[in-house]
Amino acid sequence: MEQLKDFDPFDIFDAEATRLDRFFAALDEEGWNRPTRCEGWSVRDVLAHLAGEELYNHACLDGDLDGFFAMVEREGVKGFDQFNEWCVRGRRGLPVEQVLEEWRVKNGETRERMRALGREGVLQTSAGPYPADMQTWHYDSEYATHADDVGAPVPERELDQRTWWRLQLARHVLAEQGSKAQVEVMADHVWVYADGGSASMSFPSFVEATVDRTTPDHEVDPRIATALRCLA
Repeated sequence: MEQLKDFDPFDIFDAEATRLDRFFAALDEEGWNRPTRCEGWSVRDVLAHLAGEELYNHACLDGDLDGFFAMVEREGVKGFDQFNEWCVRGRRGLPVEQVLEEWRVKNGETRERMRALGREGVLQTSAGPYPADMQTWHYDSEYATHADDVGAPVPERELDQRTWWRLQLARHVLAEQGSKAQVEVMADHVWVYADGGSASMSFPSFVEATVDRTTPDHEVDPRIATALRCLA
């Protein structure tokens, strides 16, 4: 993936996990209960989601997706949306410190094992065998998105590079998924064409559209928004 050759997905995974951990560690009860950009979820719920999805991540690493899907079927869970809600619901009655420790331990193992697989590694996913570095890039995007969802601060010095790798990753995934969107990156904005519509977007607005986080004050043509949604 030429556009991302200067970035290490495993280092970024560590950095985004550290950002979230630092943010979570400083929260008080009010902070945990604050709403987020994830509709219906508090900050605590986002943590529960991150902790719960490690069940899937470890099943991929263990090559035991059959066992994972058998488990969720026993729980009456169908599809990943229901799985996410099940993960959150099941942890709402637990002490938040316990959920935070669960996530720290399980995600730490995931990051270590993904790094060990390396750029040439392959693991099983629900979509079939998939390169470990690309799967890690997906994790990077998810963690960056959720860090923004909960309001974890990003130092000014990191913003440009963080936006740039997210933009380039989205371009790659759009192509991988056969999106109808045509994307041209200019010096300071992105031109997007899709289904007869076109738009000029700032780099951050483009990234937000690819993770389905557009807001009313950054309205996007529905045709463009649909075509760009690739990392949500």
